[in-house]
Amino acid sequence: MSKFDNDKVMPRYMAVAVVLTIIGFAVIGKAFYIMTVKKQYWTDVADRLKRDSVSVKPKRGNILSCDGQLMATSIPEYKIYMDFKAGGKEKDSIWQANVDSICIGLHEIFPQKSAEEFKKDLEEGHQKTSQHWAIWPKRIDYNTYTEVKQLPLFRMSRYKSGFHEEEFNARRRPFGSLGERTIGSLFGAKDSARLGLELAYDSILRGTPGLTNRRKILNKYMNIPVTMPIDGCDIVTTIDVKMQDLAERAVIDELKLIGGDLGVAILMEVETGDIKAIVNMTRCADGEYREVKNNAVSDLREPGSVFKTASILVALDDGVVDTTYHVETGCGVYPMHGREMKDHNWRRGGYGNISLPRILEVSSNIGVSRIIDEKYGSKPEKYIEGIYRTGLAADLKLPIKGYAKPHIRMPEKDKYGHWTNWSKTALPWMSIGYETQIPPISTVTFYNAIANDGVMMRPRFVKSIMKDGKTVAEFPPEKVMERRIAKPQTIKTMQTILEHVVSQGLGRKAGSRMFKVAGKTGTAQIAEGGGYKTGTVKYWLSFAGYFPADNPRYSCIVCLKKSGLPASGGGMSGVVFHHIAEGVMARNLKMNVKDAHDSTSTTIPDVKNGNLLETSYVLNRLGIKSNQSWGGSYANGNPIWGKAERQHSQVAFQKTSINRDVAPDVTGMGAKDAVFLLENNGLRVKLLGRGKVKSQSYPAGKAIIKGSECVLVLN
Repeated sequence: MSKFDNDKVMPRYMAVAVVLTIIGFAVIGKAFYIMTVKKQYWTDVADRLKRDSVSVKPKRGNILSCDGQLMATSIPEYKIYMDFKAGGKEKDSIWQANVDSICIGLHEIFPQKSAEEFKKDLEEGHQKTSQHWAIWPKRIDYNTYTEVKQLPLFRMSRYKSGFHEEEFNARRRPFGSLGERTIGSLFGAKDSARLGLELAYDSILRGTPGLTNRRKILNKYMNIPVTMPIDGCDIVTTIDVKMQDLAERAVIDELKLIGGDLGVAILMEVETGDIKAIVNMTRCADGEYREVKNNAVSDLREPGSVFKTASILVALDDGVVDTTYHVETGCGVYPMHGREMKDHNWRRGGYGNISLPRILEVSSNIGVSRIIDEKYGSKPEKYIEGIYRTGLAADLKLPIKGYAKPHIRMPEKDKYGHWTNWSKTALPWMSIGYETQIPPISTVTFYNAIANDGVMMRPRFVKSIMKDGKTVAEFPPEKVMERRIAKPQTIKTMQTILEHVVSQGLGRKAGSRMFKVAGKTGTAQIAEGGGYKTGTVKYWLSFAGYFPADNPRYSCIVCLKKSGLPASGGGMSGVVFHHIAEGVMARNLKMNVKDAHDSTSTTIPDVKNGNLLETSYVLNRLGIKSNQSWGGSYANGNPIWGKAERQHSQVAFQKTSINRDVAPDVTGMGAKDAVFLLENNGLRVKLLGRGKVKSQSYPAGKAIIKGSECVLVLN
């Protein structure tokens, strides 16, 4: 018999269980009440608490061009606030005495908002006794911050005035949108990389955060460093700013001329694989061209006729044809496995019987497809193995986010010997650049290998990592494959053929009278919105090659996308290639200025208005007479402003006085002098165009209202 009396014990257990259950429900209910109804209250309490340990952000490293110019850097920016509880009654009396002058000063610094609006806004914060009331809603730079800091009350210490700031590490690109998608960017105010080299080398650029302790001493919090932050390293890219600018202008000019939708250009150094310029321009809704996506490395497209070079290279390297081989292309239309293969001139009668080199010179679809179909039709896998051997399908392992490796499928059979991913028309159409997907970066790497005698170099975007001006790591040029893409003799033959494509084939417009160019044109149809027949047909126009052909230094590919006819790879993309090649080579010309002297022409230059002291300094050293001259150093002396007029045997100067209270007349000046004068007088300047100032929106002689904008039109 049990010694426990269940009738007495169980009711007690039940009572205890009920009480505990009620307490549990009460705890859960209270927690839910705090999480919902009282959430804001406890959030505000948490915000007022000071952390014992605070993370200190390091300075993000810079991104530099190949010659050390800043392409991305970090600068401090500030948001300014007012703590109306700080300073007590003494601060309040100072505030009331100075609020009007503070608001007038803020209006002068930020003319977009009147002094009355500033006062109304700040008085609202004062009435609410806010501890973090925004004085200006946007971030400001350091110079503006120091101006605000000099206003009455604000110049006092934070604990007396209540004026305080939040500092942000803003990322800026000194060259604006130049190479924007390749350089990359950050997510807004966060130090979080978004794309491009900023993302690829984020761990190197970011640095290591430090740690500081906050301790309250004599009613003030002091920061006591525990570990110092380690600033990020700088990365030195292979991008050349001048070449990048040249390539962007050439692409945009042609896109505007032909009404194109998209333009891509890549300029690569032959020996090292260094990417000197990379352009990705897309037409936006407003009609302007901007970098929206890094199409050069991410777009998998059917390359078109630039692929024919690889097809013929494989056939030559396998020894199934040579340069004496002829193909009958007929009248420009040839039946292939139930479909018609056409040459671009089929309406004009075709090319008839032509040799292998001429096939590439005129970009004959029939010629290339017949060679590949007849020589590899029974064993297409051997042809694909040859394409793989050229490196066109290689994974380049680029650091740029979004890079897509080429897709060239290998023929496969099932256990019964039937093709599972292949048809009879696949080989002839693949041989001319269809049924494959290759990004432009892979195509230019292939052509670069031909220029480099068969050695394929991996595209290089970053040369080295630097810290405090010293190199801490280097990234040497790297081969994609140890072996050459083809036999040396095959490469030599292809180099000769590609040179003839430009000198006597469809690539003439890519050539130059100053140096030899080699390359291949390409035109491919793109089906969008329903296929080739029912949808809108657009064209992918390409030219890939290298220059100078007899001593290759640079390879380049230009791709343009446009709707409708006319569409010509040589006549459109080739023109852009021509402008890029001539611009790049012109930088290497070194000529004596005496060679340009013509005794029958005038030697008096056209001189802009502006700083006459500087102009006189230059003219004196050129041996050109002027009606007046000044001594001293123009770099250190005060400017002497005036107008210059070219006369028969000299330059006549006319000095003008500058009144800082009214807008000066800057017409006829260069941008440098005009901007200096206007900004020195308190105006904000916006430039449109280049050359001399033709007009100014803020009239000369009008009283200066500091902070007002003056638009200068240059021509």
